[in-house]
Amino acid sequence: MLKNERISESELLSGLIDGARQAFDEIFTRYYTSLCAYANLYVRRTEVAENIVQDLMLWLWENRTELQIHGALSHYLFTSVKNRCLTHLSREALHNNRLSTLRADISESFGIPDFYQLEELRENIRRAVEELPELYREAFEMNRFENRTYKEIAEELGISAKTVDYRIQQSLKILRVKLKDYLPLILFLNTAGLLDAGNWLAL
Repeated sequence: MLKNERISESELLSGLIDGARQAFDEIFTRYYTSLCAYANLYVRRTEVAENIVQDLMLWLWENRTELQIHGALSHYLFTSVKNRCLTHLSREALHNNRLSTLRADISESFGIPDFYQLEELRENIRRAVEELPELYREAFEMNRFENRTYKEIAEELGISAKTVDYRIQQSLKILRVKLKDYLPLILFLNTAGLLDAGNWLAL
């Protein structure tokens, strides 16, 4: 049993590896805010920084029995956040390059859609979101349309951030299937600024 006074990093790590939820909670409480601030030095949006840190914390808990941490736990956490931020930035740069190429290629095929086509597409997106299972839709809309973080959603719904992530990822899978015939056009319209929804399908 972990005591309430200031616990050393080595004790926290040992408790985490042994599966003590109290140790994990203490790690989360002690480092979360600082890790988010550190991640924000690399990525632009606070939401992205928070998601990176939350994903790391979830990974830490899920892989606790296989952890090989030599040295300070704090150093490991900050280094992991830095590496995850750099990976995110690399993927973002690659994604943007692909979108630029896609936009040029698709514009030749689709041209500029007329008002009717845009309204029809928006209606298809709206209907697809409404048809999501209620629990999935609730988490999805709070995150993608209200810009709420996983932590905020988890606190309001009384579930774990891991459950929030699962519901959002399942929502994206369903939407990509339902809107598979429109995905190239959605990406093109979004990058062209002609559609006020759609970028979340590519995440």
